[in-house]
Amino acid sequence: MARRTTLLSVALLMSGAAIAQNPQPPRPAKRPFQVTSPNGPREDDYYWLRDDTRKNPEMLAYLAAENAYADALLSSLKPLQTRLYEETVAHIKQDDSSVPYRKNGYYYGSRYQTGADYPIIERRKGSRDAPADVLFDEPALAKGHSFFALSDWTVSPDNQRVAWAEDVVGRRQYVLKVKDLATGQVLADTIANVEPNLVWAGDNKTILYVAKDPVTLRGYQVKAHVLGTPTATDRTLYEEKDDTFQMGIARTTDDKFVCISVESTVSDEQRCAPVGAPANFTVVAPRLREFRYSADHLGSRWIIRTNKDAKNYKLVTVADADLAKGSAAWRDLTPASDTVFIEGFKPFEGFVAIDQREGGNRMIRLLTDDGKSLPVKADEPAYRMSLDVNEEPATPWVRYTYGSLVTPTTTYEVNAKTGERRVLKVAPVPGYDPAKYVTERVWAPARDGTKIPVSIVYAKGVKRDGRAPMLQYAYGSYGISMDPAVDAGRIGLLDRGVVYALAHIRGGQEMGRGWYDDGHLLNKKNSFTDFIDVTRYLVAQKYAAKDRVAAMGGSAGGLLMGGVANMAPADYKLIIAQVPFVDVVTTMLDASIPLTTFEYDEWGNPAQKPFYDYMLSYSPYDNVTAKAYPSLFVQTGLWDSQVQYYEPTKWVAKLRELKTDKNPLVFRVNMEAGHGGKSGRFERFRQNAEWQAFMLQQLGVADQHQSK
Repeated sequence: MARRTTLLSVALLMSGAAIAQNPQPPRPAKRPFQVTSPNGPREDDYYWLRDDTRKNPEMLAYLAAENAYADALLSSLKPLQTRLYEETVAHIKQDDSSVPYRKNGYYYGSRYQTGADYPIIERRKGSRDAPADVLFDEPALAKGHSFFALSDWTVSPDNQRVAWAEDVVGRRQYVLKVKDLATGQVLADTIANVEPNLVWAGDNKTILYVAKDPVTLRGYQVKAHVLGTPTATDRTLYEEKDDTFQMGIARTTDDKFVCISVESTVSDEQRCAPVGAPANFTVVAPRLREFRYSADHLGSRWIIRTNKDAKNYKLVTVADADLAKGSAAWRDLTPASDTVFIEGFKPFEGFVAIDQREGGNRMIRLLTDDGKSLPVKADEPAYRMSLDVNEEPATPWVRYTYGSLVTPTTTYEVNAKTGERRVLKVAPVPGYDPAKYVTERVWAPARDGTKIPVSIVYAKGVKRDGRAPMLQYAYGSYGISMDPAVDAGRIGLLDRGVVYALAHIRGGQEMGRGWYDDGHLLNKKNSFTDFIDVTRYLVAQKYAAKDRVAAMGGSAGGLLMGGVANMAPADYKLIIAQVPFVDVVTTMLDASIPLTTFEYDEWGNPAQKPFYDYMLSYSPYDNVTAKAYPSLFVQTGLWDSQVQYYEPTKWVAKLRELKTDKNPLVFRVNMEAGHGGKSGRFERFRQNAEWQAFMLQQLGVADQHQSK
């Protein structure tokens, strides 16, 4: 009790004027604890900071002390934070609206009101000019909640009801709700702890949903709820017993089938049933290790994206009558390729739209049923295209988006028959002129000779003389690729002379599936060394000054930041780690923690000694030592379900204990949010302005602002 009282007192003192006069970092108590494993125990003096209930007063007092210390350290930057926030907001069209899309006789879209954090979602019957019916007034729904997310919503086939998933905590434990669209009445049917993944059956009264395990938060059951009946009577249509798999449900493009998909890092299995009677499901192809696929249906055939005999994926097709024969009946639509990676596809009547990657860029290709290939062209060295909402397959027009680090996101339609392209919308960015900025694609050599693509943007007039400040960002995990895009919050940094570099390191799939394979499991360290080698190359090529480089990453990209901090601290003036996954071994040893079992094929299972030893060799928390570290800005959310708050909390505590430098370490804990931070578009800008101001101060550009 004495220890708890002391720490609480410290927190109270630090929240007052005393800390502002002489801020001292909080130092939590060390308490010996052994983390056991089949490969031996490890000591963890800060394990006590884990509290799954999030109610431990001593732990909460320590987090409050860290926030108070952060407030004190950053107090002098408040005016700069305000300017950065106001500049970002000035680049936002506050009353913006989306491009409407048509589905089942209605045009759907969203719009913001000036000053609102959340949109209004509405639909119009028969015409874009018809009176709008509001489906969701999100600003009203969010009132009274410190966090709000309306994630998935779906309208019944008869257009009479809408079901949605809502989260008011930030832990991604959604609640299913249903509304009658004629009366506006919210029905009594509510189901807690579901995935934001809902599908209506063909009878307009049955909703299929994915139930989550209350401890691991893994979606593991597909259930069917009939409106007006008790939740306890909901039928279980499928339960996934293997806890290394997660699941989802969806209708096919033609709305004839509903499909349950289960996936792991290296395997897929999909089962489908007629949407009118989703009970007896047919397996498209049984799961096998290193065999991945996803199937869609249109007309009388299935189109399937698969890695069968195609590491970078190909498209195959199979007739309805042959589906039960499995992959032996599949016939190629596209050939296997060593240079083209197929990211996804969308079937239309007479052709297929293919989302693919080549040379580090994401692009669109149209493949007609008679074999004609129509690539959609781009004019910049580094860009990204992606398929947009295409709900109606009986059209030659394909909607997609295009953007780069200087070109705002532009929504296009392209005609598969004529090649005609038309602009539907250019995302408005008030006060921004793309002609005043330059984007480049360079290839940085990694230490093993691999060329790493890097997308760069900077303001015209910034000299390549080795003196500029630079922010380098990367992710590099799960095969998730980082694509270039204009960011309103980045413009103020560019205008102050900051160079922004997006490093497409191994662990993503920018260069194909092999790019991912070379950046996970026993190749994970390639992600760290790629990032470091990109930094050194850009400095050597005079894009930035050696002592003015900031590094940034979040979540698994936060793991990257932790690894880089241990491996090459002298290469960075500042490291920004957002919701970082830094306690790799301890987390992956605990199957009760959300995501652990699903990610054995991403990081490895530390119960096996080869993986244990390798993961331990790079785990940021386990490799903190007594040495100088750069300045650090670390963020977490108390209710984070993806990376639990105690991982960065323990990491910060250990850094405070062992680091030998006097560089500032800021730890910002959001007490009312989860993995994505506070909800609402303006709240995100406020959060960003805090680390941006700190970065500019550390890089020596806090009071510099180039005139546009």
